[in-house]
Amino acid sequence: MSQTGKGLAFSAAITAAWLLSLLALLSLDLARQPLALVALAVGVRTFLQTGLFIIGHDAMHGVLLPLQARSNQRLGQLALALYACLPYQRCLRNHRQHHQAPGSCHDPDVQAGAGPLAWYGRFMAGYLSVGQMAALLMSWAVCLLVASHHSATPGLTVVLVCILPLALSSLQLFAFGTYLPHRGAGLALSSGHQARSLDLPVWLSFLACYHFGYHREHHQTPSLPWFALPSQRRSVPTAGLRPLSLAPARPAR
Repeated sequence: MSQTGKGLAFSAAITAAWLLSLLALLSLDLARQPLALVALAVGVRTFLQTGLFIIGHDAMHGVLLPLQARSNQRLGQLALALYACLPYQRCLRNHRQHHQAPGSCHDPDVQAGAGPLAWYGRFMAGYLSVGQMAALLMSWAVCLLVASHHSATPGLTVVLVCILPLALSSLQLFAFGTYLPHRGAGLALSSGHQARSLDLPVWLSFLACYHFGYHREHHQTPSLPWFALPSQRRSVPTAGLRPLSLAPARPAR
């Protein structure tokens, strides 16, 4: 299977699992379920939630459908909408700035010298807006209506199935995709990309954040999809690097 085919298959599997788990868990009364099962459900939902952002991230790099810019963008828009009603163009603009000047004062994702809490606050502020939060609240209201037909505590169900996984996912993306790789911004790295990789085995890198922790490799070769980063890490770091590229702000006509 081609790299594009693998990317689409992984994206379809993550999205389908996210939707099915959402519908299945909204139909349960989680207050009556064993605590271990509830904790497992929250963990799985968090991992799948993060996966949606990873799909959107690959779309921003034009990786999902490299030869079909319009379809690539639509897939990215869908993934980010399901993730947290995020506007694709705003995320693309921020991410382009991040890759163009990582670790600098022009990088919207990095706050040099700040503690993790202040950095996380700025990180979140760069992606949230009044309109996006209104859309997100409306989506949670729909989930609350669905859960009310199956649970005596629909509010708890929505918190455990929708709100908590999203909050944990944002922390996961921040920790493994921004804070740890870019901590100490301004270091003189041989790659010139102001990013370091986390020294994690492949299986743990996948569970931690879909290999986002292999961040130096991502900055060196942003045209690679997330699942190809372990292979890039095993190769000679400076060999065969392709020019840094992001998908255009608007699809080609």
